[in-house]
Amino acid sequence: MSQARKPHKIPLCTSRFYLLGFVLLSGFVALMARAVYLQVDESDALSQQADSRSIRTRGTTIYRGDILDRNGVELASSIPVDSVWLDVSIIYKKSPMLMEQEWNQLAAIVDKTPTEFKQWMAKRKNKRFARLARHLDPQKSNLISKLKLPGVKLQQESRRYYPSAEISAHLVGFTDIDDKGQEGIERAFDQWLSGESGRQKVMQDLAGHVVEQKRVIKKAILASDLQLSIDARIQAIAYKALKTAVLKHKAKAGALVLIDIETGEVLALVGQPSYNPNRFDLRRPELTRNRAFTDSFEPGSTAKPFTVVSALEAGVVTPDSKIDTSPGRIKIGYKWISDGHNNGVLTVSEIIKKSSNVGVTKMATMMKDKDFLKSFYNVGFGADTASGFPGESSGRFHIRRKWSAIEKATFAYGYGFTVTPIQLARAYTILGAHGIKRPLSLLKLDKAPTGERVLSEVATSQVVRMMETVVNQGGTGQMASVAGYRIAGKTGPLARL
Repeated sequence: MSQARKPHKIPLCTSRFYLLGFVLLSGFVALMARAVYLQVDESDALSQQADSRSIRTRGTTIYRGDILDRNGVELASSIPVDSVWLDVSIIYKKSPMLMEQEWNQLAAIVDKTPTEFKQWMAKRKNKRFARLARHLDPQKSNLISKLKLPGVKLQQESRRYYPSAEISAHLVGFTDIDDKGQEGIERAFDQWLSGESGRQKVMQDLAGHVVEQKRVIKKAILASDLQLSIDARIQAIAYKALKTAVLKHKAKAGALVLIDIETGEVLALVGQPSYNPNRFDLRRPELTRNRAFTDSFEPGSTAKPFTVVSALEAGVVTPDSKIDTSPGRIKIGYKWISDGHNNGVLTVSEIIKKSSNVGVTKMATMMKDKDFLKSFYNVGFGADTASGFPGESSGRFHIRRKWSAIEKATFAYGYGFTVTPIQLARAYTILGAHGIKRPLSLLKLDKAPTGERVLSEVATSQVVRMMETVVNQGGTGQMASVAGYRIAGKTGPLARL
C-alpha cells in the first residue's frame, strides 16, 4: 500500500510580500515626512499664500453724523447708497469686445451710450479698479447686481440727504460726493460730523463675502451728531415770510435772522434766493452764498438807536430833551442833511419815532468822538460775531484818531460804514437784553451764558421804549404792530445785498 502524499505548505512571507510591505511603509513614511515638512518647515509660507488669496484689508464704513434742530428734527442725515466700480483687466479677459447685450444695459444704467462706454473702458484697459458711477439710485443698483457681469462690483457708500431742502440750505450747507463739508454748518463742523474710518483684516470667500473678522488694524472713531439752535418750525415760517416779501417787492435778494435775546441762540436764519442742496446741479455760488454772514450793507436808519444810546450814556440828552429839527435840514460842512419834511421841535423819543436825520445829527455833534462811537464799538460793528460760520464778513468800520463833522453826521444815521445782517441782528439783541452782550450761538445751549454788560441798562431800556413808538400810530413802522404784544422796532432803507 502506497504512502499518502503530504500537502504543499504555503509560506507565510515571501519576497513579494516583503517588497509590497516595504513600498507601502515607505509611502506612508514619505507622506508623514511631507506632512511634517509642510506643517512645520513650510507652514509660514503656505499660510501667507493662503492669506494672500482670502485675507483682505477693509475699511470700516463710518456714516456722517446727523444735523438736528433744537427739538431733534433731522436737517441732514446720511443714507446708504451703492457705487459701481470695474476691474477692467478681468472684463477684457472675459469679454474683450464688450459685445454682449448685458454690457449695453450696463452702459444705459449709468447714462452712457454703448460707444461712450467702450471709449471709457479703452482708456482704462489695464486698471484693476475704476469707478464707473457713484451714488446710484437703489433701482439702478438692483439692475446692476442682477446682470452679474464679471469684473463689475458694487461698493456701499453714503450720501447726504437734506429733508428740509431749501428752507435750511444756507445755514446747514452741503457736502461733496466724498462726504466732505463744503458750505455752512457741514463745513464749519466737518471734523465733528465726519468721525474717522477704521481698518480691519477679514477673511472672504471666492465671491468676496466676509466669512470671518480677523483683527482690527485701526479702530474707527464714530461720528457725532450735531444739534443746532434753530427751530425747524420757526425756520419754515421765516422762510415763507422772507420769500413772500422778496417776491412782493421784486428784490434781488434778502436775509432774515431771528435770535433769542436771553441766550444768544439763533432760532432762524434764512436767505433768498435759495437752492435745493439735494441737487448737485443747483449748487451755484450765487445761490449757495449765505448773505446773512457774507454780505454787508450800510445800515441806514437802523443805526440811529445806537447814536441815541451813546447820547444818553454821555449825558448830553434825556428821553424828553427837545431838539429843533427846523426847517427839516442842516448843513454840515459842504453837505446838506435833510429829513423827508420839517418835523419842527422833537423830543429824543420822537426823533426815533419819526426817524429824523437832522435830530440824530445834532445829537452826534454834541458828543466827543469817543463818546459818540462807544455804543457802535461795544455792540460789535467792525468785527465778526465769532460764530465760526465759514466766510463770515466783519463789515467795514474804519477807525480814525479824529473824525470830521460830516463823518460823524453820516455815521449817526447809518452811512459811511457797513454791517452784515447777522451783525445788525446781534446788535439789536444787546438792546433787547438791556445792554447785555452774549456770545452768538448756532448750536443749542444747555443753559444761557452769563454775558457781558457793554451798554447802560438805563439807556438801553429807554431806547427800547422809544422804539416801541415806531410801530405805534404816527411812527414809521406801523405795519409791524401786532395786537396784544409789545413790539419794538426801527425802520431802515432797503439795503443792497
